[in-house]
Amino acid sequence: MHPQSPERRHLFAEQARSARPDLAQLCLLIGAEADPDLDAAGMRAARRILDRLADQLTARLAGQPPDQPDRSDQPGGPRSWALALAELLGTRYGFKGRPGDYQRLQSVLLHEVLRRRRGLPILLSVVWIEVARRAGVPVHGVALPGHFVVGFGAGDEQVLANPFAGGHVLSYTDAELMVAGATGAPLAPSMLSPAGPLDIVLRVLNNIRAWAATRPERSDVALWAVELSLLLPAHPDRLHYERAQLLVQRGDFLAGALEIETYADALAATDEAAAVRLRQEAHGARAMLN
Repeated sequence: MHPQSPERRHLFAEQARSARPDLAQLCLLIGAEADPDLDAAGMRAARRILDRLADQLTARLAGQPPDQPDRSDQPGGPRSWALALAELLGTRYGFKGRPGDYQRLQSVLLHEVLRRRRGLPILLSVVWIEVARRAGVPVHGVALPGHFVVGFGAGDEQVLANPFAGGHVLSYTDAELMVAGATGAPLAPSMLSPAGPLDIVLRVLNNIRAWAATRPERSDVALWAVELSLLLPAHPDRLHYERAQLLVQRGDFLAGALEIETYADALAATDEAAAVRLRQEAHGARAMLN
């Protein structure tokens, strides 16, 4: 495990708390935690790739008439934006995913996804979002259960695209089947709501934690993913307990005990019995120091 950079952690926290969080920057700072070779110059290079792709998208869209708000299939409308991005990113440059990508940590690191042009649905969606945003195209993430996609337009005019499949434009039936396959439940309108930058970042970190959870030897990855999650303005209190368990697992018993007590304090107001059990667990962690 390479030493964490307090400066990068500070930048991450500062960006997460800004009025308009920079999604690409936050994802690149996540990548820097995993890859000690990703320095400021490497991050700038990654952003230049996004800029160049956006310039190409802008050129493709140049000359299209203004958007027609009542017709999603009009030139310059949501469907044409989705198709233009699919042709550029999915077809020309081959950004897409495969089942095996779920087994690779690189698939959730933006700089690696830009290099390999392969990744998980959420990171490919980040590429789609950042390229479109730079080109002035209205786009947002959509956190469907079990599969992240992107949306263009809003309400009845919304058009969904699946970057994991190279930007394939989804019909409403496609989205229904995707949700049913993941949950067995019908597609609810609330599932189509835009996901904000911090929602996306937390979900990226959740994916990293899930990857590390099946690999006990990579508790270092799980730890930094939890610690970055705790820097976000809104996060589950239980992450303090997860961090505590990882610290104890890694032999840092004192820090683990302190973190357990932090979580116990958060629980005390609503579940005093659980808080008592946690304080006993903290005592046990300290005892391991002897």
